[in-house]
Amino acid sequence: MSDKLQSLLHTPVSVSVQDCIMCSPLQNAVGDLIKVFHSYSGKEGDKYKLNKKELKIMLQQELPDFLNGTNDSFLVEKILYDLDDNKDGEVDFQEFVTLVSALAVASNKFFEDYVKEEERGNDEGH
Repeated sequence: MSDKLQSLLHTPVSVSVQDCIMCSPLQNAVGDLIKVFHSYSGKEGDKYKLNKKELKIMLQQELPDFLNGTNDSFLVEKILYDLDDNKDGEVDFQEFVTLVSALAVASNKFFEDYVKEEERGNDEGH
């Protein structure tokens, strides 16, 4: 990681997420991620981590299509195992962001493939 990025990540934020009235879409997205994570974390145990039950509830409520038609318990167990870098049996915010990043990358790939397919269809139709 570059020194500039490293210093940016350690710079205190002058405006809290709640006080941000005229934030950019990206600032709002980051704030929303923080709010979503903390609305599920700490119902039981460590308030800064998601245990298996909290992770499952978060996935069911925030990403219902993600678990649709699967064995929820097995998939949640696999997700928890894959995300849990420090192997403490819970998902902290940094590990949660890994999940969100992977979903964003996969969604973007799907979008790009869809647009390319549409473009190919339009080229063939002319």
